[in-house]
Amino acid sequence: MALHGWLLFVAAVVVLCGTPGPNMLHVLTRSVALGWRGSLPAMAGCLTALVAVLAASAAGLAAVLTAVPGLFDVLRYAGAAYLAWLGFRAWTTRSAPVDIGSTELPRARLFRGGFLVGISNPKLLLFATAFLPQFVDRTQPQAPQFALLVATFALVECLWYGAYALGGTSLARHLTRPGVRRWFDRATGGIFIGFGTALLAARA
Repeated sequence: MALHGWLLFVAAVVVLCGTPGPNMLHVLTRSVALGWRGSLPAMAGCLTALVAVLAASAAGLAAVLTAVPGLFDVLRYAGAAYLAWLGFRAWTTRSAPVDIGSTELPRARLFRGGFLVGISNPKLLLFATAFLPQFVDRTQPQAPQFALLVATFALVECLWYGAYALGGTSLARHLTRPGVRRWFDRATGGIFIGFGTALLAARA
């Protein structure tokens, strides 16, 4: 892989990862409730899901979705339902945003929540399948190139997680008033429901 190709990939990924989406919103809301350190397990869960999807795409597993058309729809409906459920919880629960019921949740539960948010968008699999190969030199061994691309994507994603987590920690200072916190919960809940609706309306 040529250096200029990798730099172009980095530039594209910086923009893609920084764009607000379910993962970033989840990290933001976790850091609001738990602080940036407390949100680390959720970040790890989101990142694990992301790397798993990217690795599956690099391995060519998206072909399975093509061979079994109904499978993608099942995943799409499940992902949309989960995101909508997160939005409903955020809208109806005053104590904390999104799916948080306590500020002392076990790390395993935080990790699981982050992983489910990250894995709930099956279109990421198809996106990664179309995106990653654009930066691979077919004349060179492909496995090391895919490994480099996935590692780069994961690193950039981590940096953005940190930025959103710090932003959530700062935002938490302004959410001590119940009325403001309720507005935040409902706003994030509405956004999650919007993500779920958009996923449900999308077509492979």
